This record gives sequence, structure tokens and C-alpha cells, in this order.
Amino acid sequence: MEHALRVRDLVRDDLDWLYALNQACVPEVNSLPPDDLWRIAEAAAYAAAVEANDGPLGGILAFAPGADYGSENYKWFETRYDDFLYVDRIMVSDAARGRGAGKALYQALFDFASGRWAQIGCEVNERPPNPLSMAFHRKSGFEIVGRQETGGGAKSVALMLKPL
Repeated sequence: MEHALRVRDLVRDDLDWLYALNQACVPEVNSLPPDDLWRIAEAAAYAAAVEANDGPLGGILAFAPGADYGSENYKWFETRYDDFLYVDRIMVSDAARGRGAGKALYQALFDFASGRWAQIGCEVNERPPNPLSMAFHRKSGFEIVGRQETGGGAKSVALMLKPL
């Protein structure tokens, strides 16, 4: 029997599972030491978890303009747009795929951002390819507005926006 999903703010006690999930999602997200992951979670304008009765299923971190954040992809949006919320990472455990966790995280983010920012930005890896994420983001209303090489050419990403 499927249980309702709940989205809630991240708290410090979430760090162990959040770090394990982050590492499980590499290379779709970059690897970070636990302290660095928590530092960016605290700096994020929006940091949330999605959970069911069987525990946490995923998380999302998003940054507003003017954040002290060095991500190449965040900086790409910041140099081009004034009014956006940037999704640095959205992560869903393999066991939770297909249960609506990503959709629930994004719906909560859209609700949070509505009336505060004009659009949501994100990036999706094209090299290495992440076709599931690309399909999910397109279905969620994101469109490609640019591309860039990151990590010294190790990755190529599509930069995407969704108007609110």
C-alpha cells in the first residue's frame, strides 16, 4: 500500500541520509564532503526533503540570486538573469523512482517560489547523458536556454528554465 508523500524542510539530523543519497546520485550531482553538503543546504533559499512512512526518499536544494555560492551553473544563471531560483540539486533514491518523489519536491518548490521569483533554473547533464532527468524536466515544463562545459570539460550540461 502506497503512503502519501510529505515534503518538509531539511534539518541537521537529515545529513547522514542526505549525504548517502548525494553520493549515490553521482555523477548526476557532484560529490561533496558531508560538511560542504550541509553548508550549502544551510545557504540555500529552499532546502527540503520528501518522505513517506518508510523514511526519506529525496531532497532538493535551490538558491536565489546573490547567494554566496560558487557553482559554475549557478553563476551562469546569475550573470544572465535577475529573477530566478536555481535548483542546485534534486535527488531521489533509486528505490523511490516512480513513486512521485521528484514531482512532489518540484511542486513544493514551485509553490514556495510562486510570487517570489519569475522562473526556476536548473541544469541537466548531457555528457555524461542523463536522459531520465532530461525527460522529467521537460515534462515538468523546463526548456533549454543554454549549454556549457563544466568541470574543466569533463561534463556538458543543458541549462533550463521554467517560468512560474
